[in-house]
This record gives sequence, structure tokens and C-alpha cells, in this order.
Amino acid sequence: ERMRSRGVTIRQVIEAVEKNNANAGGGFIERKGEQVIIRSVGVATSVGDIGSIVVDAEGGVPIYLKDVADIGIGTPLRTGIATKDGKEAVIGTVIMLKGGNGQAVSQAVDARIGKIRQQLPKDVKLTTVYNRSELVNKTIHTVEKSLLEGGGLIVLVLLLLLGNIRAALIVAVLIPLSMLFAATGMNKFGISGNLMSMGALDFGLIVDGGVFMVENIVRRLAEERERFGKTLSREQVRRTVWEGSTEVATPVTFSVLIITVVYLPILALEGTEGKMFQPMAYTVVFALLGALLLTLTLTPTLCSFFLSGDTREKHNPIMDFFSRAYTPVLNFALRTRMPIVAGAVAILIGTGLLFTRLGSEFIPQLDEGSLVIQPVRLRTVGVGETVKLVTAMEKVIKDTPEVTTVFSRSGTAEVATDPMPISLSDSYIMLKPQEQWRAGMTKEKLIEEIQHNVETRVPGQGYGFSQPIQLRFAELVAGVKADVGIKVFGDDLQTLKQKADEIAKVVSGVPGAQDVSVEQVDDVPVLQIQIDREAIARVGVNVADIQDWVTTALAGQPLGQITEGDKRFDLVVRLPEDVRSDVDRLRNLPIATPTGGTVALGSLANLQMVPAPAQISRDSSKRRVVVQFNVRGADLGSFVPQVQAAIQKKVSLPEGYYLEYGGQYESLQRAKTRLSIVVPIALALIFILLFSSFGSVKQSLLIFSGVPLAITGGVVALWLRGLPFSITAGVGFIALSGVAVLNGVVMVSAINSLRRQGKPLELAVREGAATRLRPILMTALVAALGFIPMAVNTGIGAEVQRPLATVVIGGILSATLLTLIVLPILYTWFERDDPADVDVASGGRGEVDLVPSGSLPTELIAERETAAMRFQEGHS
Repeated sequence: ERMRSRGVTIRQVIEAVEKNNANAGGGFIERKGEQVIIRSVGVATSVGDIGSIVVDAEGGVPIYLKDVADIGIGTPLRTGIATKDGKEAVIGTVIMLKGGNGQAVSQAVDARIGKIRQQLPKDVKLTTVYNRSELVNKTIHTVEKSLLEGGGLIVLVLLLLLGNIRAALIVAVLIPLSMLFAATGMNKFGISGNLMSMGALDFGLIVDGGVFMVENIVRRLAEERERFGKTLSREQVRRTVWEGSTEVATPVTFSVLIITVVYLPILALEGTEGKMFQPMAYTVVFALLGALLLTLTLTPTLCSFFLSGDTREKHNPIMDFFSRAYTPVLNFALRTRMPIVAGAVAILIGTGLLFTRLGSEFIPQLDEGSLVIQPVRLRTVGVGETVKLVTAMEKVIKDTPEVTTVFSRSGTAEVATDPMPISLSDSYIMLKPQEQWRAGMTKEKLIEEIQHNVETRVPGQGYGFSQPIQLRFAELVAGVKADVGIKVFGDDLQTLKQKADEIAKVVSGVPGAQDVSVEQVDDVPVLQIQIDREAIARVGVNVADIQDWVTTALAGQPLGQITEGDKRFDLVVRLPEDVRSDVDRLRNLPIATPTGGTVALGSLANLQMVPAPAQISRDSSKRRVVVQFNVRGADLGSFVPQVQAAIQKKVSLPEGYYLEYGGQYESLQRAKTRLSIVVPIALALIFILLFSSFGSVKQSLLIFSGVPLAITGGVVALWLRGLPFSITAGVGFIALSGVAVLNGVVMVSAINSLRRQGKPLELAVREGAATRLRPILMTALVAALGFIPMAVNTGIGAEVQRPLATVVIGGILSATLLTLIVLPILYTWFERDDPADVDVASGGRGEVDLVPSGSLPTELIAERETAAMRFQEGHS
């Protein structure tokens, strides 16, 4: 009204403020040999300066800004709030730059926070409410614990089965040196040490080649010592080490290369799964290649220096037990070949059926040690009501004994890195260490208790549960803050909302669905100013003149800044709050006309409350509405198909409308599709490597038979532990196939070597199997024991390691058993004796009878009889 009485327009106010709040530079002048910089200072520094700005003149008398406006310190419109433990607070979030080191950034931020605390007033308290490095440290500790315990078990097994302390320590040396290779490769390729990159490292798997090498060298030294009947000279030791290492160098090289090849499918993963699992594959490959190089170079060198010339095959009660147990089992297997092979095939078929009942998920949920609740309110809720609801909820949650603190972010922060409406909140619940929880309390029970308390004591909100990183991860990957998001695509927003509500109702009826919610796209009231073009044409007013009023006077338009030291504040022009919120008074706003008068806004535009969509979301330029939910008490792989079937049965979509399933299920399906392509390629590469090593399709297939037989144990182990199939378990199956092939290569190589010496088929099979009993048991035990700490660990992050370790342990047990029993049977079927060879048959009591051919030399017959007798006595 003061503006109208003096004939001042909003445009004049805007221009006056903009023109009277700026500094200017005038270059410089020369003065007494010096350069003097010229600066014109016109920036307002106080409320008085702003009020003294001249807007217009009336009869030669200036009209100041203070004559037509009230000037003071105000606040911007609140788009977000922060609360902690039931009180309002200010929360700052540090955003790490892409490529930054999370651990280093967290530590640096923590150090800087300490310095900031010292500068704050005494009545201001600054606390760190969430520090990601705490979770990182806990997961790294879990990995370190698993690796150290696994390494210790491996060294113990080597000592027990080799019976030679020096040999065991030579193999153990490979562990830290291989780890150094892995760390060097990780540093070169920018891979950080984390739960995924380090979690699949098994020192037993890495030193398998070294185990074979050292075991063969020790056995050859003992044989040479027995043959000469005296301590070997250092030169004889070196020669024997050379012969022993070259004898197994080729199969060891091919075996390690095969294990490396089986990790190629992981490197071919894309998207989220690729980001997660590729670092792990790279780390294992670096360690394997480093171990292979060391096995072929350093290991023989150390053996030649440190193994004694008096090395003997000492009495080993553990190996004696295994030898005595294995001999009759192998004899029985070779007598009853068909039933045993049929039984193995039956187990394989049964395991295939069992696998279909396991269920599946993307990856096991990492327990982060904290929770996130997502309270959802009506879209039209105001800031004051939001504060009441959120603080009441926090007080209820804080009453839970396991909770240390609760803090919430509602709406959009000053820097809109995570834009949300004021109706949405992210509430973080920090928990005590689990050992301090009430007896019998679990994470699931805690969630149920908190959910019951907030739903009954703080009505008016919906609640969804997640974890801090899990929530952000799901949102970044699929645009939904839940495990699964069903995206409904179409053209009409009302139809999309209707179908989304129908789908949400169907999903809620499927057991396992939790926290079901529909994206908030309901209509909200909007004060719409519809400009009458005929009316503005009659008085000569432009649309822009009215828009200036709407943008500046109602929304508040920054026209410059006021500086106080390092702090800067926007200088904003807008109407008082009591006018902005009164529609009738808005209709009376004066709009200046070209003739010098004013016209009320209500005569030029129609102001009315109309409904409008709260938001319109798109994917690939197509409108969509999301139904999101979490899955608890069911596995993701079997749950989503149930939901799909129910939706297909109960919800009919109009033509042009369709569904997509996002979230973890999308990642799971993409990873499965990718693996179904690259795993057969990797298996084909393994077959090519086997063929190039043995030059025989039959023997390559023979060794390859160990892969499906090994997988049976992994599937059974998952079933026994109640674990669903996941990409983590899939990685375990991939690693397992490499171990199975390695054992097969070692045994077949030994049998082939004996046959090249002229030994008949069945004797070569028996003697080769007995000779390779110890190295196969050793590699199986060290690989399995290396994973046992991961399988039983309960620390933070152990959930991710558990399926992989379970698969490998179970698979190695079945692979070892079937390699020692089934593979010799298959070898006798795949291969045949030359006519000049002897015919070996087992008697009814398991004895070995030699039927010499007339063309065989007496010495060879005697050697074979001696070997058969030694085999009977349980000696390898």
C-alpha cells in the first residue's frame, strides 16, 4: 500500500536494490612512482545502508527504500529440518569426492572436527553422529582375523602331513610373499583393501602349487636317501630337488593357470556386481600369479638350501591312518566300478534338484551395526508438524536399551545433494555393540520391537527399515530406497497411481514383504495464478510484469549479497509472510501499468487452489511410479517370482503400460545372465588348457568330470547351513572348479608318468592314486581350512564371506573324495593297456596279482611286484 501511494513498482524496487549494492574497479593510477589501485565501494553493509537506497523521487523529494519496505534480518523458507534425540539440531554431512579413500577422508574429517570444536562457543556442542570408518575398521578386522586364523591352520596342516618342519616353513613363506604380490597389484591398479577385495583370499588355495612342489621334492629326497643308504651330499640334494621340481612343474603351472582362468567370469561382470566383485577377482589373480612365480623359482631354491640330505619319510601316524583307510576303499571301488559311478551320477542329479530349492539373493546383507528408519507422512505436511512427529518418534526409539542415539534428516538440506520433500525423512539409529544387547535379542527382534513401538505410539507416519549404506546403495543403483522396486511405466499419471496402489495391495499379501510403499505422486493443493491475456492486453501490462511479482514478491528473489567478514548472506526482496499466505490480499497486489497507474492482480489473473501432482518421475523419458518394499523372512530369488505371478493374476495393465523390477533383484538377474554367458566360455578355456597339457580329449574330459562332482558338495553345504544361492556363493563355485581341476591334473599326471615307465594300467592307477594321496589331501585340507575361519566368523562383514567359504569347504570335501575314488575308476574306463603290458586284477580279498607277459624283463616284473607289495602295506 505504501508502494501504491507513492507510485512505486516492484520493478523499481528490484532495480534500485541491484544498482545500489555493488563495488566497482577503476584500474590504477601512477602516484609518486607507485601504482595505486582504484576501487569504488558501494556495497551495503548494514540495515541502515539498505534503507537509505533511493527508489524514486516525488516532487524533487527522494523516496527511500525504507519508505516503501520493512528492512530487517529474516530467514529463508525452510525446505529441510534436522533433529537428534527428540530435539532440533544442525547436521552437517561430508561428501567424499569420487575416487577418494574413504578411510583417509574419514580420519582427516575427524581430525578437522576436533579443531573446529576448539573454536566454538561454550554453549555449542559438536558431536560426530556417524563415521563410516568405524564400519570399515570392523570389516577389515574381520578379514584380518579370518586370514590370520586361516594362515595358522594351513601351517599346522603342513607340519602334520608333511612331517618336515623345514618343508612346511618353505611352503608357508609363500603366504606373505604372495600377499605382497597381491598388494603390489592392488596398489598399481588403484584397488583398495576392503571386505570384497580381501574377503575371498584363501592362502590355502594360493599355496596349493607350492604344496605339490615341496611334497614331491621331499618324497624324492627320501627315496634317494633310501636308495643310496646314506646322507645325500649337497650336490645330490640339488640334483634331486631339480628333478623333483621339474617333474611337477608343468602340472603345477597348468593347475594354477586353470584356477586363474576360472576367475575370468568375475572380471566380465558389469554394473553394480562388477564394481563389487571385480576387485576381489583381481586380488586373487595377482596372488595366484605371484604364488606360481615363487613356486617355480624361490621354492626349489629354498629347498636346495635348507632341506637336509638326510631327509626321510618318517613315520607319520596321520598319513598312515589315511593310507590304511584308502587302500581297501580304492580296491573296493575298482571292483565295484559301475555301482559307485552310478551312485556319483545319482548324487549329481539329486544335488541339481536340491539346488532348485535353495532360493537366491544378490549378496548377503552386511550387518552395518546401525539402522535407518524412513518415516513417510502426507505429502502436504508442514514443517511444524514434521518436527513434532519426527521428534516424538526419536524419543520413543531412544527408550530402546540397545539404542545410543537417533538423528534424522527431513526434506532437503541447504546444499541439495539429496533432495526430498519435507514429508520424507531418513532417521539413523546408532546401536550399542551386540555383546551389550539384552539376552536373546537379535537384529530381527530389535526391528520388530522398534517398529511396534513407533507405530503404536507415534501414529500419522509410515515406517520402512534399512541400513545407512544399504539405503544409499539401493537408491543410487535403482532409484528406490528398498530391496525391490516395481516400476510401473505408462502415460497417464492417474492410471499409473491406480495400478501402483493395486500392485502394492497384492505385494502386501505375499509372505515376506515388508515396508511396502508407493511413490508419493498424489495430488497436492497448488495456488495457481492463471493470467487473463485479454485483461492484461486492455491495460498494456506484459506477462513478465506479473511474473516479476510472483517470482520476487512471493517466492523471494535474491538480488545481491551482504558480506560480514567471511560470511555472505543473500539480500532478498519479498512480501511479508502474512500477505503471502492470504489469497485475498494477494488479489489486491498492485501491478503497474504503462500509463503510470496500478491495477489489482485479481483483475488481471485468476487466483485459485487447484490439485496438481506432487511429483512426476521418469526413467528413459518415460513416466513411472514405483512400488518399493523390503524382503524379510524369504529369499529374494524365489520371492520376486511369487510376486510376479500374483501381479500377473490379479492386476491387468492397460495397453502401453508395463512393469520393470529394480533394486537387488535387477542386479541378481543381470549377474546371472552375464555368468550364464561367460562361465561356459571360461570352462571352454579350461578344457583347452587341459587338452594342450595332456594332448588327449579323453583325459581332458576325465579331469573335467571333477567339476560337477565338486559342485555337489558346495550345494549340499549351502543347504545344510540354510543359505540361499548368491553371487558370493557363485564366486565360491567358480573357485571350487579350479581346485577340483587341480586335483585331477595332479592325479592323472602321476598315473600317466607311471604308464610311461611301462607299468600296466591298473597297477599305474593304484600306485598313482596312492602316491598322490598325500598331496591331494594336503591341498584339499589347506584350501578348506583356509576358509573355515570365514565360514564360522561372526564379526561385522562375515555375512558376505560366509556363503563363499561354505561352498568351497563343502565342495572341496566332495571333490577330494570323488577325485580319490571316482577318478581312478573313470581312468580305467577311459584308457586301455597296450598288448605288451601286464594284466593286473584284484583278487576277492583285495590283493594285487601280477600276471607277467613273456616279453617283459624279469627286473620290471620284480619292480612291479615290489611296488604292489608296498601298496598293499600302505606305503606311498
